[in-house]
Amino acid sequence: MNKKLLIMVMMVIFMTAGIASAQQKAFQFGFKVAPSMGWIKPNAVDYERDGVKAGFNWGFVGEFFLMENYAITTGFNVMYLNGAYTYPDKITNSVGSLIGNTKRELHLKYIQLPVILKMKTNDFGGLRVYGEMGFGLGFKVDAKADDQFTVQNSQHEVVTSDVGSQYRFTRESLILGAGVEYLLGGSTFITAGIRFDNNFIDIMKDQNKVDSSVEQKGIANLLELQIGLLF
Repeated sequence: MNKKLLIMVMMVIFMTAGIASAQQKAFQFGFKVAPSMGWIKPNAVDYERDGVKAGFNWGFVGEFFLMENYAITTGFNVMYLNGAYTYPDKITNSVGSLIGNTKRELHLKYIQLPVILKMKTNDFGGLRVYGEMGFGLGFKVDAKADDQFTVQNSQHEVVTSDVGSQYRFTRESLILGAGVEYLLGGSTFITAGIRFDNNFIDIMKDQNKVDSSVEQKGIANLLELQIGLLF
C-alpha cells in the first residue's frame, strides 16, 4: 500500500476515534417542556396588537452530531400559541348589520417540525453552553377564538368559536436560542434555555368584513423557556 495513503487512512481513523470518544454518542434523544409567551402582530389597516398571552409547548427531541460540538436538532413540538388583537368587524343579527370592533383572543395549536443547528462549547465542570439557529415548520391542528364585539361603546358577550378556516394551515418560522446543558451522569444531560420562535409568513387569510379591500395579514411569535432531558 502506498505510504501516503496509509498515513492518510491512519489519520482518519485517529480523528474518528477521537471524535467518537469526545462525544460518546453520535445520537441523543430526549424531551422538553416549555412555558411560553406569545403575541399576534397584525399588518393590516386598523388592526392592532393587544398584549401578550401565556402558552405552553412540549415535545420530543433528537440530536444528531455532525462534529464534537455541532449537532442537528430535530423532533416534533406540540405548540399552544396564544395572542390577542383588535380589528374592524361587522356582525349581523335580528336588528340588522352592525359595524364596530372585535377584540379577539386567539388560541392556536400546531405540530411543529424543527430543523436546527446547535453549537456547543467544550465541557467545563459538567456544563456546556449552546447556541442554536434553525427553521420550524408548523401544521395547524386547532384554532379557536374568544371574540368580544364592541359598537358605540356597547360591548356584546364574549363568543368562543372555531376559526380554523380563517388561518393558514402552515406556520413557517426562524428559530433562535441559547442555553446550557448540565451532565447528570453517563450521557444524560438536563438542559435549560430560551428560544425565540419568529414567524415570518402571514398566518391570516381572507379580506376584512368591513372593508373588503383590506387583506388580513399578521404573524404569531413566541418566546419560550425550555427545560429538557437528553439521554
